[in-house]
Amino acid sequence: MKINFSFFQASTFLLFVNALALTLFFSSCKKDQPTGIVLPNPQAIDSTINSFVENGSYPFIYARLENKDGSVIYEHSSVNTDLLGDQKIDGDSWIRIWSMSKIITISVALDLIEDGLLKFDDPVTKYIPEFENLNVAVAQNGKPLTDFEGEDRKNICPLQFVPNDSVMTILHLLNHEAGFYYAVTGFECLDSMLAEQNIATSKNSKEMIDRMAKLPLMQHSGNPYFYGMNTTVLGFVAERVTGKSLKELVAERVTQPMKIDGLKYDLPAQAKLPPTISGKDSILRFANAGELDIFGSNVPDYKISHELYLGGEGMIATADGYTDFIRMLLNRGELNGHRFLEKPTIKNIHSPHTLLDNKYGYNGFNLWVSGDSMRIKDIGDEGLWIGGGYEGTNFWVDPKREFVGVIMTQLFMTPKRGQGRDDKIRGEIYRQLRSMEKSNISSAKNK
Repeated sequence: MKINFSFFQASTFLLFVNALALTLFFSSCKKDQPTGIVLPNPQAIDSTINSFVENGSYPFIYARLENKDGSVIYEHSSVNTDLLGDQKIDGDSWIRIWSMSKIITISVALDLIEDGLLKFDDPVTKYIPEFENLNVAVAQNGKPLTDFEGEDRKNICPLQFVPNDSVMTILHLLNHEAGFYYAVTGFECLDSMLAEQNIATSKNSKEMIDRMAKLPLMQHSGNPYFYGMNTTVLGFVAERVTGKSLKELVAERVTQPMKIDGLKYDLPAQAKLPPTISGKDSILRFANAGELDIFGSNVPDYKISHELYLGGEGMIATADGYTDFIRMLLNRGELNGHRFLEKPTIKNIHSPHTLLDNKYGYNGFNLWVSGDSMRIKDIGDEGLWIGGGYEGTNFWVDPKREFVGVIMTQLFMTPKRGQGRDDKIRGEIYRQLRSMEKSNISSAKNK
């Protein structure tokens, strides 16, 4: 019998191709396995997170840890169904991140510095001439407002206003030394002036700059760290020097080239943000209008139609998207094959800049770098890069173990029973990590 080899060979080849295609299909459907840290007891972390939701302290908590390569080490969501019903909260849920926007704006500004478009010692008025005649608020006896603490701040008004005695620079904005503040200083006459301007309702950055130009600074530029709208102004500088909106700059320099999906200035169509929840009265409830008083009465909106992009407060993110961004920091400026910032720039971000005499750590460019007290107190470790936001969001980068973490919620004013959340969650994580590391050392010695 004569065999038709051409038909036999073709059939065999087709069977091979089909088998290969099936193998590739099932391989692509398989979830990537972690290539770094694997936690030995994730259920203990689950229980810690659940306890804060079950005791009525939080409307929800979603936590996520990722290895350097983006593989998920751990994630867990706990939701207060009495408040949120069946609303699902996971790594793709959009969250108001407030001051977690700052490190993104700072990174954009540092990218512009790398490109030679900005310099650390550039005067802010080079780009925002509207701030040329800003005054500084001081006490009637001339003492700086930062000399007063707590209850003493209630008795200082009325204030007097004097010219700024130094040139405000880009570096001052990066280090929160420019003199800008929020409407929560404790000086009633100063906070009310900011509240009256209602700056969050500005149509665009030009209108907000004009309103801010009517307000005094909290201190002379270059004086010690005072947290406030400095990064917001830095975002306006970035817009002025490039002629582009901060929304465009983030898209062009950050999210598009690094393929980050969950980081925006406006809420995507059909997406839903969690409601604003207050714990001010020790029980959780929907927040009243104007209760979030960081700017006075109103807060930013996230509509696609808006044209005001607040670099210090205005972004929204998913946990998945935000961990992508901070993995860029962990990877020393690179993500998904794209180099965004140079390695020396990343080092500058987490190097000591302010709060250098603090026994618990120091401040980089709006990154708190923890001291050894976290390890001693069993709530973390030394050298973590940490940040957070107004409604209770938190993140950290562990450069030693090469992983990142986020804790997402939406809560204004935490009830007393809910305080210490991050320390307890992070503490459980690091107890497991240290136990695993000790076990590995012991095993290595016994070999």
